[in-house]
Amino acid sequence: MSDIKEKTDFIRDIISKDLEKEGSNRKIHTRFPPEPNGYLHVGHAKSICLNFGLADEFGGKCNLRFDDTNPTKEESEYAESIKTDIKWLGFDWEDREYYASDYFEKLYEFAIALIKKGKAYVCDLSAEEIRQYRGTLTTPGKESPCRSRSQEENLALLKEMRDGKYPDGSKVLRAKIDMSSPNLNMRDPVMYRILHKSHHRTGSSWCMYPTYDWAHGQSDSIENITHSICTLEFEDHRPLYDWFIDQLGIHHPRQIEFARLNLTYTVMSKRMLLELVEKKYVNGWDDPRMPTISGMRRRGYSPQAIRNFCLQIGLAKAESTVDIAFLEHFIREDLNKKAARVMAVLNPLKVIIDNYPDSKEEELTAVNNPEDPCAGTRKVPFSKILYIEREDFIEDPPKKFYRLAPGREVRLRYAYFIKCVDAVKDSDGSILELHCTYDPATRGGDAPDGRKVKATLHWVSAKHSIPAEVRLFGHLFIKENPLKLEEGSDFKENLSPHSSQVVKDVRLEPSLYGAKPGNIYQFERLGYFCVDSDTTNGKIVFNRTVTLKDEWAKIRTAT
Repeated sequence: MSDIKEKTDFIRDIISKDLEKEGSNRKIHTRFPPEPNGYLHVGHAKSICLNFGLADEFGGKCNLRFDDTNPTKEESEYAESIKTDIKWLGFDWEDREYYASDYFEKLYEFAIALIKKGKAYVCDLSAEEIRQYRGTLTTPGKESPCRSRSQEENLALLKEMRDGKYPDGSKVLRAKIDMSSPNLNMRDPVMYRILHKSHHRTGSSWCMYPTYDWAHGQSDSIENITHSICTLEFEDHRPLYDWFIDQLGIHHPRQIEFARLNLTYTVMSKRMLLELVEKKYVNGWDDPRMPTISGMRRRGYSPQAIRNFCLQIGLAKAESTVDIAFLEHFIREDLNKKAARVMAVLNPLKVIIDNYPDSKEEELTAVNNPEDPCAGTRKVPFSKILYIEREDFIEDPPKKFYRLAPGREVRLRYAYFIKCVDAVKDSDGSILELHCTYDPATRGGDAPDGRKVKATLHWVSAKHSIPAEVRLFGHLFIKENPLKLEEGSDFKENLSPHSSQVVKDVRLEPSLYGAKPGNIYQFERLGYFCVDSDTTNGKIVFNRTVTLKDEWAKIRTAT
């Protein structure tokens, strides 16, 4: 699925050894277990590529399972968006779409089994009291006065909790483990809490819900997962998952942790991303500045490039941050092979070719993609009045500026040599239009007399061009690490005020008429651009995916 050769890493080494011990009949079975409480981001893409990729490499299977244990934060919208993102990345869970809510009845039976073993009890302490009783990393916790309840009383109370007899927060079911454990997760963790709230799949069937820590490991076991691959924040939870499974005597998956993906100039916390959306710092989950998969898709990032990036950054046990320029490198590398070339002018300056016949029009041949021999060519109209980029002309050019200036000759891409003979200004001294001459003998090539020019400019025919709007995006945050804050500061203070710029008066070559949302092009000399979903029959909107300048390649070459 990737153009990059597969790498070895500590997770693949562990799985290889496990399979060797089990014999040839043993197959790997992984899962991707998102919580449907937000949209997926590029950190999740790393996990998706890993879990589905491992299953593919080792001839196994990968489930999609939604850990939907918290009805206060979960919505069907999020579940649907997650499925869309996974499929867009190129992965398929086939018929293995599961939900933790599928197992609510089985988890309840497991809870009864633990009560009967004397390993769980109903507790009346409030959430605040449970925190106080829990202790700290340096002081042991204190046992709940409810810990000594009899098996019969606990079973009766649990049933009454399920039947809806008690209000929210009045009781919980806790595991009976060790209140003096150095691992705080083992200090009688909560397994069930009362929530009189409708669930997006089970409706009002339940008024108490399992905690993530209680449901997660058992769900893996029920699905016969062989290797539970997760990020490092779950490492301290592994002893709890192991304890639950060992006490129940059920199938025991092997949990392996790896470092999550962090990128410069962005945040990967779903809570923070949700805050940006809800408080309208961005225009929704699919805002092209967001690190969400839907945002990257709308911006024009390709699934192949994201997969290549996730594979190349590798796996580690230590937390680190990847330069976003590295991700952009893979985007350019992939789009360079695939994106059709076109000409567009973002900041138009009118050019009148004085010696070109007024009524003449011609079609010039342009290459669609020099990286793809099968991409073919297209026709580009040429006429007396053109648009070039305003920045491609300077009246008094500095040294090493080789583009258009008074008396200077340049090449127009696929067209002719032109020479500037006059610049017309308004009363404020701003350039209104340029008057130039052209050399008919230079069509599509060099001058017959051998003279050379030092610059080639892109352009569009004014008469044939079509209008468009272009949105230019920068980093969402001004700091590489937006979470590196002064005391009392908020991460939103690091939001960049210039992360989005809208350019209205853009002119496109006519081949872009009818371009559809999701189509990606290289605007020659300007970068890669994707047709946005805001495009209508009367208005074309482009998002700049990435510039042509590859900072990572430059860094790599320098080192």
